[in-house]
Amino acid sequence: MKLLIRPAPEVAIKSKPVRRQQMRHLRQNVRKLLTRLDSDIQVEGAWDRVDVDVPDSRGLAGPVIEQLQRIPGISTIQEIAVFPWVTMEDVAEKAVAAFAERIRDKTFAVRVRRHGDHPFRSIDLERLVGTALFEGSAPKGVDLGRPEVEVRIEIHDHHYHIAHRKHRGAGGYPLGAVETVMTLISGGYDSSVAAYLMMRRGLRSHFLFFRLGGTAHEVGVRQVTHYIWERYGASHGAKFISVPFEDVVAEIMRSVNQRHWGVVLKRQMLKAASEIAAINNASGLVTGDAVAQVSSQTLSNLNVVDRASDEVVLRPLIAMDKEAIINIAREIGTEPFARTMPEYCGVISRKPATRAKLHRVEEDEANMDAQVLAQAIANRQDTPVNRLLEAICTPEDVELVNTPDVNDIIIDVRHPSEGEQSPLHLTGNRVVEIPFYELNERIGSLPAGRQYLLYCDRGTMSRMHACNLKAEGHTNIKVYAPAS
Repeated sequence: MKLLIRPAPEVAIKSKPVRRQQMRHLRQNVRKLLTRLDSDIQVEGAWDRVDVDVPDSRGLAGPVIEQLQRIPGISTIQEIAVFPWVTMEDVAEKAVAAFAERIRDKTFAVRVRRHGDHPFRSIDLERLVGTALFEGSAPKGVDLGRPEVEVRIEIHDHHYHIAHRKHRGAGGYPLGAVETVMTLISGGYDSSVAAYLMMRRGLRSHFLFFRLGGTAHEVGVRQVTHYIWERYGASHGAKFISVPFEDVVAEIMRSVNQRHWGVVLKRQMLKAASEIAAINNASGLVTGDAVAQVSSQTLSNLNVVDRASDEVVLRPLIAMDKEAIINIAREIGTEPFARTMPEYCGVISRKPATRAKLHRVEEDEANMDAQVLAQAIANRQDTPVNRLLEAICTPEDVELVNTPDVNDIIIDVRHPSEGEQSPLHLTGNRVVEIPFYELNERIGSLPAGRQYLLYCDRGTMSRMHACNLKAEGHTNIKVYAPAS
Protein backbone atom coordinates (compact mmCIF):
# COMPACT_ATOMS: atom_id res chain seq x y z
CA MET A 1 0.00 0.00 0.00
CA LYS A 2 1.25 3.44 -0.89
CA LEU A 3 0.17 6.63 0.89
CA LEU A 4 0.55 10.25 -0.15
CA ILE A 5 0.68 12.73 2.73
CA ARG A 6 0.06 16.43 2.22
CA PRO A 7 1.04 18.98 4.88
CA ALA A 8 -1.42 21.35 6.45
CA PRO A 9 -2.10 24.45 4.30
CA GLU A 10 -0.22 26.65 6.78
CA VAL A 11 2.95 24.70 6.04
CA ALA A 12 2.45 24.98 2.28
CA ILE A 13 2.36 28.80 2.33
CA LYS A 14 5.62 29.24 4.25
CA SER A 15 8.76 30.54 2.58
CA LYS A 16 10.91 27.88 0.95
CA PRO A 17 13.53 27.64 3.76
CA VAL A 18 10.85 27.41 6.47
CA ARG A 19 8.73 24.98 4.48
CA ARG A 20 11.78 22.80 3.79
CA GLN A 21 12.60 22.72 7.49
CA GLN A 22 9.03 21.91 8.53
CA MET A 23 8.70 19.18 5.92
CA ARG A 24 11.95 17.68 7.21
CA HIS A 25 10.44 17.64 10.72
CA LEU A 26 7.28 16.05 9.38
CA ARG A 27 9.14 13.28 7.53
CA GLN A 28 11.26 12.56 10.61
CA ASN A 29 8.20 12.38 12.85
CA VAL A 30 6.31 10.12 10.44
CA ARG A 31 9.34 7.84 9.97
CA LYS A 32 10.00 7.54 13.71
CA LEU A 33 6.40 6.67 14.60
CA LEU A 34 5.72 4.30 11.71
CA THR A 35 8.96 2.42 12.28
CA ARG A 36 7.53 1.43 15.65
CA LEU A 37 4.76 -0.39 13.76
CA ASP A 38 7.03 -2.08 11.21
CA SER A 39 10.68 -1.41 10.43
CA ASP A 40 10.10 -2.15 6.73
CA ILE A 41 7.78 0.84 6.21
CA GLN A 42 9.51 3.30 3.88
CA VAL A 43 9.09 7.07 4.29
CA GLU A 44 10.37 9.46 1.62
CA GLY A 45 9.21 12.80 0.30
CA ALA A 46 9.81 16.20 -1.20
CA TRP A 47 9.19 19.82 -0.35
CA ASP A 48 5.39 19.50 -0.61
CA ARG A 49 4.63 15.85 0.24
CA VAL A 50 5.57 12.73 2.19
CA ASP A 51 5.40 9.33 0.50
CA VAL A 52 4.83 6.20 2.60
CA ASP A 53 5.26 2.67 1.26
CA VAL A 54 3.65 0.06 3.53
CA PRO A 55 4.42 -3.64 2.98
CA ASP A 56 1.35 -5.51 1.75
CA SER A 57 -0.15 -8.60 3.40
CA ARG A 58 0.87 -7.59 6.93
CA GLY A 59 -2.40 -6.07 8.07
CA LEU A 60 -0.81 -2.66 8.61
CA ALA A 61 -3.23 -0.47 6.64
CA GLY A 62 -5.56 0.37 9.54
CA PRO A 63 -2.88 0.96 12.21
CA VAL A 64 -0.73 3.06 9.84
CA ILE A 65 -3.58 5.34 8.79
CA GLU A 66 -4.78 5.70 12.40
CA GLN A 67 -1.27 6.66 13.48
CA LEU A 68 -0.89 9.17 10.65
CA GLN A 69 -4.21 10.84 11.50
CA ARG A 70 -2.81 11.71 14.93
CA ILE A 71 0.48 13.22 13.78
CA PRO A 72 0.47 17.04 13.88
CA GLY A 73 1.21 18.82 10.60
CA ILE A 74 -0.67 16.44 8.28
CA SER A 75 -3.63 17.74 6.29
CA THR A 76 -4.63 14.65 4.27
CA ILE A 77 -3.57 11.04 3.81
CA GLN A 78 -4.44 9.51 0.44
CA GLU A 79 -4.27 5.85 -0.45
CA ILE A 80 -2.80 5.70 -3.95
CA ALA A 81 -2.13 3.13 -6.66
CA VAL A 82 1.02 3.67 -8.76
CA PHE A 83 1.30 2.55 -12.39
CA PRO A 84 3.97 2.90 -15.10
CA TRP A 85 3.04 5.38 -17.82
CA VAL A 86 1.78 3.69 -20.99
CA THR A 87 -0.93 5.75 -22.69
CA MET A 88 -3.75 8.13 -21.81
CA GLU A 89 -6.20 5.31 -22.60
CA ASP A 90 -4.47 3.11 -20.01
CA VAL A 91 -4.99 5.82 -17.39
CA ALA A 92 -8.68 5.99 -18.27
CA GLU A 93 -8.97 2.18 -18.03
CA LYS A 94 -7.36 2.12 -14.58
CA ALA A 95 -9.58 5.02 -13.39
CA VAL A 96 -12.73 3.18 -14.49
CA ALA A 97 -11.61 0.04 -12.65
CA ALA A 98 -11.01 2.03 -9.46
CA PHE A 99 -14.00 4.41 -9.48
CA ALA A 100 -16.86 2.90 -11.53
CA GLU A 101 -18.71 1.64 -8.45
CA ARG A 102 -17.84 4.64 -6.26
CA ILE A 103 -19.34 7.22 -8.61
CA ARG A 104 -22.56 5.32 -9.34
CA ASP A 105 -25.52 7.66 -8.69
CA LYS A 106 -23.12 10.39 -7.52
CA THR A 107 -21.63 13.54 -8.99
CA PHE A 108 -17.91 13.44 -9.74
CA ALA A 109 -15.02 15.47 -11.09
CA VAL A 110 -11.66 14.42 -12.50
CA ARG A 111 -8.60 16.37 -11.29
CA VAL A 112 -5.27 15.87 -13.08
CA ARG A 113 -1.86 17.23 -12.02
CA ARG A 114 1.22 16.84 -14.23
CA HIS A 115 4.91 17.05 -13.34
CA GLY A 116 7.29 17.19 -16.30
CA ASP A 117 6.79 17.55 -20.07
CA HIS A 118 3.95 15.68 -21.76
CA PRO A 119 2.41 15.93 -25.27
CA PHE A 120 -1.04 16.65 -23.79
CA ARG A 121 -2.68 19.05 -21.38
CA SER A 122 -4.16 18.16 -17.99
CA ILE A 123 -7.63 19.09 -19.24
CA ASP A 124 -7.24 16.67 -22.18
CA LEU A 125 -6.74 13.75 -19.82
CA GLU A 126 -9.52 14.98 -17.54
CA ARG A 127 -11.97 14.93 -20.44
CA LEU A 128 -10.82 11.50 -21.62
CA VAL A 129 -11.10 9.95 -18.15
CA GLY A 130 -14.42 11.67 -17.48
CA THR A 131 -15.88 10.31 -20.73
CA ALA A 132 -14.65 6.80 -19.89
CA LEU A 133 -16.22 6.99 -16.44
CA PHE A 134 -19.54 8.10 -17.91
CA GLU A 135 -19.50 5.18 -20.32
CA GLY A 136 -18.31 2.65 -17.72
CA SER A 137 -20.64 3.60 -14.87
CA ALA A 138 -23.91 5.38 -14.16
CA PRO A 139 -22.99 8.62 -12.35
CA LYS A 140 -25.46 11.36 -11.49
CA GLY A 141 -23.35 13.84 -13.42
CA VAL A 142 -20.24 16.02 -13.37
CA ASP A 143 -19.88 18.77 -10.78
CA LEU A 144 -16.61 20.66 -11.04
CA GLY A 145 -17.42 22.85 -8.06
CA ARG A 146 -18.51 20.51 -5.23
CA PRO A 147 -18.47 16.92 -6.49
CA GLU A 148 -19.44 14.05 -4.23
CA VAL A 149 -16.45 12.06 -5.50
CA GLU A 150 -13.11 13.42 -6.75
CA VAL A 151 -11.04 11.29 -9.11
CA ARG A 152 -7.48 12.53 -8.54
CA ILE A 153 -4.69 11.55 -10.93
CA GLU A 154 -1.10 12.73 -10.64
CA ILE A 155 1.35 12.19 -13.48
CA HIS A 156 5.13 12.20 -13.22
CA ASP A 157 7.59 11.62 -16.02
CA HIS A 158 7.38 7.85 -16.34
CA HIS A 159 4.64 6.87 -13.93
CA TYR A 160 1.33 8.07 -12.56
CA HIS A 161 -0.84 7.40 -9.55
CA ILE A 162 -4.56 7.33 -8.91
CA ALA A 163 -5.70 8.49 -5.48
CA HIS A 164 -8.25 6.29 -3.78
CA ARG A 165 -9.61 6.96 -0.27
CA LYS A 166 -8.67 10.19 1.42
CA HIS A 167 -8.36 10.59 5.19
CA ARG A 168 -8.21 13.82 7.18
CA GLY A 169 -5.14 14.51 9.30
CA ALA A 170 -4.77 16.51 12.49
CA GLY A 171 -3.57 19.67 10.72
CA GLY A 172 -1.37 22.22 12.47
CA TYR A 173 2.43 22.25 12.33
CA PRO A 174 4.82 19.29 12.63
CA LEU A 175 5.74 18.66 16.26
CA GLY A 176 9.13 20.17 17.03
CA ALA A 177 8.91 22.70 14.21
CA VAL A 178 7.99 25.43 16.67
CA GLU A 179 9.32 26.03 20.20
CA THR A 180 9.05 24.11 23.48
CA VAL A 181 6.50 24.94 26.17
CA MET A 182 5.71 23.85 29.71
CA THR A 183 2.08 22.70 30.03
CA LEU A 184 0.45 22.85 33.46
CA ILE A 185 -1.52 19.62 33.65
CA SER A 186 -4.17 18.70 36.22
CA GLY A 187 -5.80 15.82 34.37
CA GLY A 188 -9.19 17.50 33.94
CA TYR A 189 -10.96 18.40 30.72
CA ASP A 190 -9.31 21.80 30.31
CA SER A 191 -5.62 21.08 30.78
CA SER A 192 -5.65 17.90 28.69
CA VAL A 193 -7.38 19.65 25.77
CA ALA A 194 -5.00 22.61 26.07
CA ALA A 195 -2.03 20.24 25.94
CA TYR A 196 -3.39 18.57 22.80
CA LEU A 197 -4.07 21.87 21.02
CA MET A 198 -0.53 23.09 21.69
CA MET A 199 1.02 19.85 20.40
CA ARG A 200 -1.19 20.05 17.34
CA ARG A 201 0.25 23.52 16.77
CA GLY A 202 3.73 22.01 16.59
CA LEU A 203 4.83 22.96 20.10
CA ARG A 204 6.81 20.30 21.90
CA SER A 205 5.57 20.14 25.48
CA HIS A 206 6.82 19.10 28.89
CA PHE A 207 4.13 18.48 31.51
CA LEU A 208 4.12 20.17 34.90
CA PHE A 209 1.92 18.78 37.69
CA PHE A 210 1.42 20.46 41.05
CA ARG A 211 0.64 17.78 43.61
CA LEU A 212 -1.92 19.30 45.94
CA GLY A 213 -2.97 16.14 47.74
CA GLY A 214 -3.45 12.43 47.35
CA THR A 215 -1.72 9.69 45.41
CA ALA A 216 -4.88 8.85 43.46
CA HIS A 217 -4.85 12.25 41.75
CA GLU A 218 -1.24 11.95 40.64
CA VAL A 219 -1.82 8.40 39.38
CA GLY A 220 -4.72 9.70 37.28
CA VAL A 221 -2.70 12.62 35.92
CA ARG A 222 0.18 10.33 35.01
CA GLN A 223 -2.23 8.16 33.04
CA VAL A 224 -3.79 10.98 31.03
CA THR A 225 -0.39 12.60 30.42
CA HIS A 226 1.04 9.36 29.08
CA TYR A 227 -2.07 8.87 26.92
CA ILE A 228 -1.83 12.36 25.35
CA TRP A 229 1.89 12.02 24.70
CA GLU A 230 1.65 8.45 23.35
CA ARG A 231 -1.10 9.35 20.88
CA TYR A 232 -0.11 12.85 19.76
CA GLY A 233 3.46 13.62 20.81
CA ALA A 234 5.49 10.41 20.91
CA SER A 235 7.80 11.55 18.10
CA HIS A 236 9.59 13.68 20.70
CA GLY A 237 10.71 12.98 24.23
CA ALA A 238 8.99 14.82 27.08
CA LYS A 239 9.22 15.16 30.83
CA PHE A 240 6.57 14.84 33.50
CA ILE A 241 7.54 17.08 36.38
CA SER A 242 5.72 16.63 39.69
CA VAL A 243 6.03 19.43 42.26
CA PRO A 244 4.93 18.75 45.87
CA PHE A 245 2.66 21.70 46.57
CA GLU A 246 0.94 20.64 49.81
CA ASP A 247 3.15 22.87 51.96
CA VAL A 248 2.63 25.82 49.61
CA VAL A 249 -1.14 25.37 49.96
CA ALA A 250 -0.80 25.25 53.74
CA GLU A 251 1.30 28.43 53.69
CA ILE A 252 -1.30 30.20 51.51
CA MET A 253 -4.10 29.25 53.87
CA ARG A 254 -2.04 30.34 56.86
CA SER A 255 -0.79 33.68 55.50
CA VAL A 256 -3.17 34.97 52.80
CA ASN A 257 -6.58 36.62 52.95
CA GLN A 258 -9.14 33.92 52.17
CA ARG A 259 -10.64 35.94 49.30
CA HIS A 260 -7.29 35.74 47.49
CA TRP A 261 -6.55 32.04 47.99
CA GLY A 262 -7.34 30.99 44.41
CA VAL A 263 -5.48 33.87 42.78
CA VAL A 264 -2.41 33.47 44.99
CA LEU A 265 -2.32 29.72 44.38
CA LYS A 266 -2.23 30.32 40.62
CA ARG A 267 0.45 32.97 41.03
CA GLN A 268 2.60 30.59 43.07
CA MET A 269 2.17 27.96 40.37
CA LEU A 270 3.24 30.41 37.66
CA LYS A 271 6.27 31.47 39.68
CA ALA A 272 7.33 27.85 40.06
CA ALA A 273 6.50 27.08 36.42
CA SER A 274 8.62 29.98 35.17
CA GLU A 275 11.66 28.79 37.08
CA ILE A 276 11.22 25.18 35.98
CA ALA A 277 10.55 26.24 32.37
CA ALA A 278 13.84 28.16 32.27
CA ILE A 279 15.71 25.08 33.48
CA ASN A 280 14.12 23.02 30.68
CA ASN A 281 14.54 25.62 27.90
CA ALA A 282 10.79 26.10 27.53
CA SER A 283 9.75 29.40 25.94
CA GLY A 284 6.24 29.66 27.38
CA LEU A 285 3.66 28.30 29.78
CA VAL A 286 0.36 26.68 28.79
CA THR A 287 -2.73 26.61 31.00
CA GLY A 288 -6.31 25.45 30.52
CA ASP A 289 -7.91 28.73 31.60
CA ALA A 290 -11.15 29.81 29.91
CA VAL A 291 -12.28 33.34 30.61
CA ALA A 292 -14.82 33.66 33.44
CA GLN A 293 -15.14 29.89 33.88
CA VAL A 294 -14.32 30.20 37.60
CA SER A 295 -13.60 33.14 39.88
CA SER A 296 -9.83 33.01 39.37
CA GLN A 297 -10.31 33.25 35.60
CA THR A 298 -11.99 36.63 35.32
CA LEU A 299 -10.02 39.05 33.18
CA SER A 300 -9.06 41.08 36.24
CA ASN A 301 -7.78 38.03 38.09
CA LEU A 302 -5.97 36.60 35.07
CA ASN A 303 -4.18 39.93 34.76
CA VAL A 304 -3.08 39.71 38.38
CA VAL A 305 -2.05 36.08 37.97
CA ASP A 306 0.04 36.79 34.86
CA ARG A 307 2.07 39.47 36.68
CA ALA A 308 3.70 36.67 38.71
CA SER A 309 5.69 35.53 35.67
CA ASP A 310 7.74 37.09 32.89
CA GLU A 311 7.04 34.11 30.64
CA VAL A 312 4.34 34.26 27.99
CA VAL A 313 1.24 32.40 29.20
CA LEU A 314 -0.66 30.63 26.40
CA ARG A 315 -4.36 29.88 26.94
CA PRO A 316 -5.71 28.01 23.91
CA LEU A 317 -9.14 27.57 25.53
CA ILE A 318 -9.62 31.19 26.53
CA ALA A 319 -12.81 31.77 24.49
CA MET A 320 -14.26 28.25 24.59
CA ASP A 321 -17.28 27.18 26.57
CA LYS A 322 -17.27 23.98 28.59
CA GLU A 323 -19.35 22.04 26.10
CA ALA A 324 -16.88 22.73 23.30
CA ILE A 325 -13.97 21.70 25.52
CA ILE A 326 -15.67 18.44 26.52
CA ASN A 327 -16.45 17.69 22.87
CA ILE A 328 -12.77 17.99 21.98
CA ALA A 329 -11.84 15.85 24.99
CA ARG A 330 -14.25 13.22 23.71
CA GLU A 331 -12.75 13.37 20.19
CA ILE A 332 -9.16 12.98 21.38
CA GLY A 333 -9.98 10.31 23.96
CA THR A 334 -9.27 12.17 27.23
CA GLU A 335 -12.91 12.55 28.30
CA PRO A 336 -13.03 9.24 30.25
CA PHE A 337 -9.92 10.26 32.21
CA ALA A 338 -11.31 13.69 33.05
CA ARG A 339 -14.72 12.35 33.99
CA THR A 340 -13.27 10.01 36.61
CA MET A 341 -10.30 12.12 37.70
CA PRO A 342 -10.03 12.60 41.50
CA GLU A 343 -10.09 16.30 42.34
CA TYR A 344 -8.52 18.32 45.11
CA CYS A 345 -10.70 21.10 46.43
CA GLY A 346 -8.76 22.30 49.45
CA VAL A 347 -8.28 25.91 48.29
CA ILE A 348 -11.82 27.20 47.88
CA SER A 349 -12.75 30.61 49.25
CA ARG A 350 -16.25 31.22 50.54
CA LYS A 351 -16.33 34.66 48.89
CA PRO A 352 -13.47 34.72 46.34
CA ALA A 353 -12.37 38.03 44.88
CA THR A 354 -13.39 38.35 41.23
CA ARG A 355 -11.58 41.66 40.70
CA ALA A 356 -8.45 41.25 42.77
CA LYS A 357 -6.10 44.22 43.03
CA LEU A 358 -2.46 43.50 42.29
CA HIS A 359 -1.06 45.55 45.16
CA ARG A 360 -3.32 43.83 47.69
CA VAL A 361 -2.46 40.38 46.42
CA GLU A 362 1.24 41.23 46.55
CA GLU A 363 0.82 42.48 50.13
CA ASP A 364 -0.73 39.12 51.03
CA GLU A 365 2.07 37.22 49.32
CA ALA A 366 4.63 39.24 51.26
CA ASN A 367 3.34 37.54 54.42
CA MET A 368 4.24 34.12 53.00
CA ASP A 369 7.50 32.34 53.71
CA ALA A 370 9.22 32.39 50.29
CA GLN A 371 11.36 29.43 51.31
CA VAL A 372 8.31 27.16 51.19
CA LEU A 373 7.91 27.68 47.43
CA ALA A 374 11.65 27.38 46.86
CA GLN A 375 11.69 24.07 48.71
CA ALA A 376 8.76 22.74 46.66
CA ILE A 377 10.63 23.57 43.44
CA ALA A 378 13.77 21.92 44.76
CA ASN A 379 11.86 18.76 45.69
CA ARG A 380 10.29 18.29 42.25
CA GLN A 381 10.55 14.92 40.54
CA ASP A 382 11.31 14.61 36.82
CA THR A 383 10.19 11.47 34.97
CA PRO A 384 10.48 10.77 31.22
CA VAL A 385 6.90 10.46 29.96
CA ASN A 386 7.67 7.21 28.15
CA ARG A 387 8.46 5.69 31.58
CA LEU A 388 5.63 7.39 33.40
CA LEU A 389 3.46 4.37 34.07
CA GLU A 390 6.19 1.98 35.10
CA ALA A 391 7.59 4.60 37.50
CA ILE A 392 4.53 4.40 39.76
CA CYS A 393 5.69 1.19 41.41
CA THR A 394 8.26 -1.57 41.08
CA PRO A 395 7.62 -5.22 40.18
CA GLU A 396 8.30 -6.20 43.79
CA ASP A 397 5.30 -4.16 44.96
CA VAL A 398 2.70 -6.50 43.46
CA GLU A 399 2.51 -10.22 42.72
CA LEU A 400 2.46 -11.38 39.09
CA VAL A 401 0.42 -14.46 38.21
CA ASN A 402 1.21 -16.42 35.04
CA THR A 403 -1.45 -19.11 35.42
CA PRO A 404 -4.61 -18.08 37.29
CA ASP A 405 -6.49 -20.41 39.63
CA VAL A 406 -9.86 -21.55 38.40
CA ASN A 407 -11.71 -19.25 40.83
CA ASP A 408 -9.68 -16.14 40.01
CA ILE A 409 -11.55 -13.33 38.25
CA ILE A 410 -9.62 -11.50 35.53
CA ILE A 411 -10.27 -7.75 35.26
CA ASP A 412 -9.42 -6.40 31.81
CA VAL A 413 -8.43 -2.78 32.54
CA ARG A 414 -7.58 -1.77 28.97
CA HIS A 415 -9.23 1.11 27.17
CA PRO A 416 -12.38 -0.21 25.40
CA SER A 417 -10.82 0.44 21.97
CA GLU A 418 -7.87 -1.83 22.84
CA GLY A 419 -10.21 -4.55 24.07
CA GLU A 420 -12.19 -4.44 20.85
CA GLN A 421 -9.06 -4.92 18.74
CA SER A 422 -7.79 -7.94 20.71
CA PRO A 423 -10.43 -9.36 23.09
CA LEU A 424 -9.23 -11.44 26.03
CA HIS A 425 -10.75 -14.94 26.02
CA LEU A 426 -10.03 -17.45 28.80
CA THR A 427 -11.77 -20.82 29.01
CA GLY A 428 -11.43 -21.39 32.74
CA ASN A 429 -11.84 -17.92 34.24
CA ARG A 430 -14.43 -15.21 34.29
CA VAL A 431 -13.27 -12.02 32.54
CA VAL A 432 -14.73 -8.68 33.65
CA GLU A 433 -14.10 -5.57 31.54
CA ILE A 434 -13.53 -2.50 33.73
CA PRO A 435 -11.56 0.30 32.02
CA PHE A 436 -8.73 1.57 34.20
CA TYR A 437 -10.36 4.98 34.54
CA GLU A 438 -13.41 3.38 36.21
CA LEU A 439 -11.52 0.89 38.37
CA ASN A 440 -11.35 2.94 41.58
CA GLU A 441 -15.10 3.61 41.47
CA ARG A 442 -16.17 0.04 40.73
CA ILE A 443 -13.71 -2.08 42.69
CA GLY A 444 -15.77 -1.72 45.87
CA SER A 445 -18.89 -3.17 44.23
CA LEU A 446 -17.21 -6.46 43.28
CA PRO A 447 -17.93 -9.53 45.45
CA ALA A 448 -15.57 -9.86 48.41
CA GLY A 449 -13.71 -13.06 49.12
CA ARG A 450 -12.45 -13.53 45.54
CA GLN A 451 -9.01 -12.94 44.08
CA TYR A 452 -8.85 -10.43 41.21
CA LEU A 453 -6.11 -10.33 38.60
CA LEU A 454 -5.71 -7.10 36.61
CA TYR A 455 -4.76 -7.45 32.95
CA CYS A 456 -3.48 -5.16 30.19
CA ASP A 457 -1.37 -5.79 27.09
CA ARG A 458 1.99 -4.55 28.37
CA GLY A 459 1.45 -5.05 32.09
CA THR A 460 2.34 -1.48 33.08
CA MET A 461 -1.20 -0.16 33.51
CA SER A 462 -2.39 -3.24 35.39
CA ARG A 463 0.66 -3.18 37.66
CA MET A 464 0.26 0.50 38.42
CA HIS A 465 -3.38 0.11 39.42
CA ALA A 466 -2.67 -3.03 41.43
CA CYS A 467 -0.04 -1.08 43.40
CA ASN A 468 -2.50 1.75 43.97
CA LEU A 469 -5.32 -0.57 45.10
CA LYS A 470 -2.94 -2.49 47.34
CA ALA A 471 -1.89 0.78 48.99
CA GLU A 472 -5.57 1.53 49.64
CA GLY A 473 -6.04 -1.75 51.50
CA HIS A 474 -7.23 -4.15 48.80
CA THR A 475 -5.24 -7.28 49.58
CA ASN A 476 -6.96 -9.50 47.00
CA ILE A 477 -5.51 -7.75 43.94
CA LYS A 478 -2.73 -9.20 41.79
CA VAL A 479 -1.63 -8.88 38.16
CA TYR A 480 -2.30 -11.39 35.41
CA ALA A 481 0.90 -11.68 33.38
CA PRO A 482 0.52 -14.60 30.93
CA ALA A 483 3.74 -16.18 29.78
CA SER A 484 4.63 -15.02 26.26
